Amino acid sequence: MKKLLTLLVFALCVIGVNAQEKSLYEELSGVKKKTDKFNLYMNMNGSFDAMFNDGFDQGKFNMRQLRIESKGNVNEWLSYRWRQRLNRPNNGSGMIDNLPTSIDIAGIGVKLSDKFSLFLGKQCAAYGGFEFDANPIEIYEYSDMIEYMSNFMTGVNIGYDFMPGQQINFQVLNSLNGSFSDMYHFDPVLMATLNVEASKLPMVYTLNWNGNFNNVFKTRWSASLMSQAKGKNLYYFALGNELTLGKFNMYLDFMYSNDAIDRGGIITEIRGYELGHNVYNTSYMSLVTKLNYRFADKWNVFVKGMYETASVTEESELVAKGKYRTSLGYLAGLEYYPMESNLHFFLTYVGRSYLYNEELINTANYQTNRVSVGFIYQLPMF
Repeated sequence: MKKLLTLLVFALCVIGVNAQEKSLYEELSGVKKKTDKFNLYMNMNGSFDAMFNDGFDQGKFNMRQLRIESKGNVNEWLSYRWRQRLNRPNNGSGMIDNLPTSIDIAGIGVKLSDKFSLFLGKQCAAYGGFEFDANPIEIYEYSDMIEYMSNFMTGVNIGYDFMPGQQINFQVLNSLNGSFSDMYHFDPVLMATLNVEASKLPMVYTLNWNGNFNNVFKTRWSASLMSQAKGKNLYYFALGNELTLGKFNMYLDFMYSNDAIDRGGIITEIRGYELGHNVYNTSYMSLVTKLNYRFADKWNVFVKGMYETASVTEESELVAKGKYRTSLGYLAGLEYYPMESNLHFFLTYVGRSYLYNEELINTANYQTNRVSVGFIYQLPMF
């Protein structure tokens, strides 16, 4: 099955290179598609990765991202979208929304008027930031903040275009993909010991502003409140800013979360706990920037930097207060776009450094390094 999938992806890429802007269906059948009611895409990010740490460690081929996506406009007021990860298990047991975590998006869009719209179903949280907002196939390495985040949940989004280029979204989603005990790995005995009680209304509420100022400056700002447990909330803020000046483009994202219970589990993982996310009052901060320069029609060069911290904000019997880890990310790459579509081949370097506070945790600092060569393509299949 794996060999068959690999051959299929390779064949689709070869055909897609020759297809220019045509879908795979149009290329094979010779029939021009005349409807926008059904569009099918294969989202791919594949590469050969060479890992280094005190010398060469390992080399391997890796399909980092593989998603299938369908979307379309049924009529002038009704649309739909579905996207599913093919390289993630499709186990739906224990899901409170009856959907497996392999499904990113599954819902309908309803245009109520020229200014108001709805999206109902499973969807991406409107957390803001340009790294978070990008198609996952475009990301060579996520920041820790997003890598450990729960992004796709079920609920409703209300959009309001209050003026051209300016949109406000209010979103209410389930804050859990599974049960409370599955999410935080709390067993009943531990919950009673720690005096933790599951919330009866586990929701996340997000207010989001997407701004566009003449395609020169754009914003993705958001503020979120998440009910984690009874009397325990998570607060999340993101300020994403993008600047485009001719061939130059850059974004700068600031993200911050304050967790009553360590939801992402980074501090829990650092502490080595095996009894659930039993670290309280954690905070995470992330600064991410990426700079692109399209120095020729088909060539782009970029650099990306990440600075992140993981801290405990209040002293407890379990864990001391303070900043436990600082993580750094540094990327550089060259991209080649052979067609008008988003197909591109890349050569990238990805470096990460993890620095621990020796006064709080007895963990050695370490680094990772990776050189990758590969392709990224949202292949239009139909």
